[in-house]
Amino acid sequence: MLRGLSTLVAAICVLPMAAVAISALTGGTETVRHLMDTVLLGYAGTTVALVVLVSLGTLMIGVGAAWLVSMTRFPGVRMLEIALVLPLAFPAYVLAYAYTFVLDHPGIVQTTLRGLTGWGPRDYWFPEVRSLGGAALMLILVLYPYVYLLSRAAFKQQSGTTFLAARALGSSPWVAFFRVSLPLARPAIAGGVLLAVMETIADFGTVAYFGVPTFATGIYTAWFSMFDRAAAAQLALCLLSFALLLAILERVQRGQAKYHDPSRRSDPMPPIALKGWRGGLAAFACGVPVLFGAVLPIVVLVWMGVGSEQNLLSPRYLGFIRNSLTLAGVAALVTVCAAISIGFYHRLRPTGLSRSATYAARLGYAVPGGVIAVGLMVPFAAFDNALDGWMRSTFDISTGLLITGSIWLLVAAYMVRFLAAALGAYEGGQAMVHANMDAASRSLGQTPFGTLRRVHLPILAPSLLTALLIVFVDVMKELPATLIMRPFNYDTLAVQAYRLASDERLDGAAVPSLVIVAMGVLPVILICRQVGRRR
Repeated sequence: MLRGLSTLVAAICVLPMAAVAISALTGGTETVRHLMDTVLLGYAGTTVALVVLVSLGTLMIGVGAAWLVSMTRFPGVRMLEIALVLPLAFPAYVLAYAYTFVLDHPGIVQTTLRGLTGWGPRDYWFPEVRSLGGAALMLILVLYPYVYLLSRAAFKQQSGTTFLAARALGSSPWVAFFRVSLPLARPAIAGGVLLAVMETIADFGTVAYFGVPTFATGIYTAWFSMFDRAAAAQLALCLLSFALLLAILERVQRGQAKYHDPSRRSDPMPPIALKGWRGGLAAFACGVPVLFGAVLPIVVLVWMGVGSEQNLLSPRYLGFIRNSLTLAGVAALVTVCAAISIGFYHRLRPTGLSRSATYAARLGYAVPGGVIAVGLMVPFAAFDNALDGWMRSTFDISTGLLITGSIWLLVAAYMVRFLAAALGAYEGGQAMVHANMDAASRSLGQTPFGTLRRVHLPILAPSLLTALLIVFVDVMKELPATLIMRPFNYDTLAVQAYRLASDERLDGAAVPSLVIVAMGVLPVILICRQVGRRR
């Protein structure tokens, strides 16, 4: 049973990518030829430029902040060490709504500037927030915590012996950092940057609202504006190929990056005390990302929401909240159960089949939500249409859209997208369960399922709770797959926020955005507590 369940989950994870490839290669090319002549090169260039900007931004902020809080001591370091994780609770499109409200032409900043100077609209230049640079900045502010968390863990695990040896040989702290500490942490840093890049190419809400043409917006346009599923599949295949290429390159370089400390000592590096203006500068550098990534957006969203006349207790909003909680709760349970089945089967039977299932389950993190949506909609829509045609011709009964029109296909898309996160949390906790416990349980007459229920699950309860919360919040924030696959008249908070923002009703979009952020605070607090325990 466990083998069959793991195989089924792995097959569902592979299905979207296989369906996208088949649909793209067998579909017509008229729309794609038109796109190639008009906007396809623009999609590719903008996507690459966005990836480069976000990679550089998250790298500098994440690594710099991780080094300062790990290896130095300055005023406020303990508070900032935790606060630097807070922007992870925000979807990038929520920040886009908040900063557009403040920085756009009718916003408070430019209005105040014109009031103080008496300038007209054409008398001054102001950076355009709705631009490629603005989208990159929003993504950097919410994605740098990926790099920060992994880099900080890598710096904490390093022995101080090599760093002190470099200092004894005459290197300055900065030279020792660049020549010793940074290369040792490179695999972890690369992993964090890759996560940020994957989220960047999967983002739809921010780039769509700012009018930045990327492959993610192109897929949505081909699906809903041109009504060409083959073109959407072909664009999705381009984006999927790019994502998988990045994942393969990162895995190759990580496999080649191996470091060994020949000494038996693993003394932690003594922190460097920063006093005076140096300490103030370090506190300022670490405080700026928190200010612009969490504190200021919350203030702006509350300010916007107070005068929006949006009633969270109205039946309409209660329906949005109920739909969001239902989808997120069901998807979190299904995803964690799938992670348990695959993880436990691989522990129980470490064969080629179980390893392949585990690898297939991890592919979802490299596949954008829009690609998964197209990959699931195409085959199941064909199945629904074929079944409906057969039932009509045979029994004169219309079955309609049995699968495509239900929330279960959307839940499957969420599972494929976020199974890697749940599996990572499960395997991290499973490492705490020694193999001797399994042997002792089996010797006492327990079946594999009895061992899982009586031994593993009680020990893994904290890890499983973390996995549930992570998937729950990720589903609450997810936008492209929800927009494409949601059943008719089944809107969520993310869809409502996107719809209001698309209509330029930013004050109204603030209310569902605040609810989404509030839902994201809990797992971030858990991460912060974990960070605090490891100090």
